[in-house]
Amino acid sequence: MLRHILSKKNKVLLNELVRTDFKLRYQGSALGYAWSLLRPLMLFLILYLVFARFIRVGDSVPHFPVYLLLGIVLWNFFAEMTSMSLGSIVGRGDLIRKIRIPRWIIVSSSSLSAVINLGLNMLIVLVFVIVNRVDLLQTSLWLPLIIIEMYLFALGISLILAAAFVKYRDVSYVWEVTTQGLFYLTPVLYPLALIKNEFYQKILLMSPMGQTIQDARYALITHETLTTTQVYGSPWWRIVPVGISLLVLFLGIWYFRSQSKYFAENI
Repeated sequence: MLRHILSKKNKVLLNELVRTDFKLRYQGSALGYAWSLLRPLMLFLILYLVFARFIRVGDSVPHFPVYLLLGIVLWNFFAEMTSMSLGSIVGRGDLIRKIRIPRWIIVSSSSLSAVINLGLNMLIVLVFVIVNRVDLLQTSLWLPLIIIEMYLFALGISLILAAAFVKYRDVSYVWEVTTQGLFYLTPVLYPLALIKNEFYQKILLMSPMGQTIQDARYALITHETLTTTQVYGSPWWRIVPVGISLLVLFLGIWYFRSQSKYFAENI
């Protein structure tokens, strides 16, 4: 497998698929690539007006606009990557039937397109950081590792969804409802400190998405953010959501490889 991954031919194919995915996403729209930046900003504006101005949930959080925007950007990356990858194999059915290529490249191209969008959106977050005069924290150096953890978790789910969707088309509807539920169960819109029950705080931080979003806010914006270490009283508890991320990744790789030989006949 390593030989396939490192081959020049596969690298060229992966680059071409990523470029094509990114071009086709906004083809025909008047604003084109600008939508990759406008979508999270428009969602942020709506949610900020509702939750910060009307409900006032972020009054106790330093730099709450940046705090909220970062959570939205990271969650959108997870949701976009998994939803795009879900239909990637079926969407490339003609290519799979005509050319013998490693199937993982197709899912990887969708995931890397989401990574490109994340990079663009993080530039917007950086602008907000500067405008809001957020102090540059040394812990911000941990942000790339936190995003890598999130990516590996999302990749594992993406592989499972992409393989399952080939055989069970209902997966798309189930995942759509699931992501909506997870969005509200993850502290994206609200500070975790708003939940007074410590038991529920601990449960939410066992989710890889809850843990990574809170860690990212702690690393980049404010150390007043509740993290797994603070809620559990020990840094060792971080191993649990990290372990879940790696377990999901390995399960995704195993399931995808076991089903990939049937893709051509089931698409």
